Order: sequence, then structure tokens, then C-alpha cells
Amino acid sequence: MEFTIRAATLEDCKDISRMILELAEYEKVSDQVKIAQRDLEQDGFSKNPFFHGIIAEVPEHLKSKEGHTKVGYSLYFYTYSSWKGRAVYMEDLYVMPEFRGKCIGKALMSKVSQLGLAAGCTQLNFTVLDWNKSSLDFYLKQGCWDVTSDLGYHCMRCEGDALEHLAQGDL
Repeated sequence: MEFTIRAATLEDCKDISRMILELAEYEKVSDQVKIAQRDLEQDGFSKNPFFHGIIAEVPEHLKSKEGHTKVGYSLYFYTYSSWKGRAVYMEDLYVMPEFRGKCIGKALMSKVSQLGLAAGCTQLNFTVLDWNKSSLDFYLKQGCWDVTSDLGYHCMRCEGDALEHLAQGDL
């Protein structure tokens, strides 16, 4: 299939926002999406962006049933491992269902990996839902491994009131 992978621009935020909602729906967590297009514009395209993005785009003659030419995306940011040094974290990897199985996801992930290596990163990190067998199989096929099962780490989160209390030093 004919497609290109390119850096996301401010003008892509509308489509990224649309695909974030599609991804959340696929993951059965639509109610948890709290950001809007303007948040993406500010957080990804300001002087000091919190994330970077890439877009998978098909030519007009291959557009989706709904008329979209932007059919996939990945958001990523740089982190640091106290053991291994620079790392890249892939927050999202999404391809619209009708375009899956056409190497677009692999190309997006490959591009994030290339960008990470170019920045001196030694690892690519991301999470995947435990019930998403097709994605787990895809990632394993790319040479990735499950840190949770192999090293016993758990991905932890603190948010909302708990984050506020933690920041205030409440016990």
C-alpha cells in the first residue's frame, strides 16, 4: 500500500485528536479522554513541546471511507533511564482499522525507533493492554519484550486528588 510517514504539524492536530478518540474507543476507555485539539496544539507545538508526533498519510485516491487521508499516528517523547541513559517513550501507536495489516503500524514504530536512535536513545518503551493479543503479538514480532513478565515491573500512576495530596505532602 502506498503511504508516507512524516513529522506531525500543527495542522494535523484535528486529525490526531480524531484518531486519539478512535484509539480510546477501541481500548474501551472513551470516557477517559480529557484533552482537546487545542491542548495538542499547545502541548506539541509550543517552544518547549511535551510530545512529538508522526503521521501516516495515504494519497487522496486511497482515502478512508470517511474521506480521511491521515490514517495513523504515533506520539512520543524522550525520557531518561538511570540505568541505560536516554530513552524514547511511544505514548500512542494507532492505525485506522481499515488500514491495518498494510505495514503502516510497523513503519510508524520504525520511524519512532529511528528518531530515538538519532537522539542517542538506547531503548524504546511503551505500554500495551493485556487483552490486546493482536498488538502484543505484533510487538513481540518486532523484537520487543514484556518487561512486566520478565522483570516484574508494574506501570504505576498517580492522578487527580491523589496527585494533589501527594504534591501537598499529605500522608
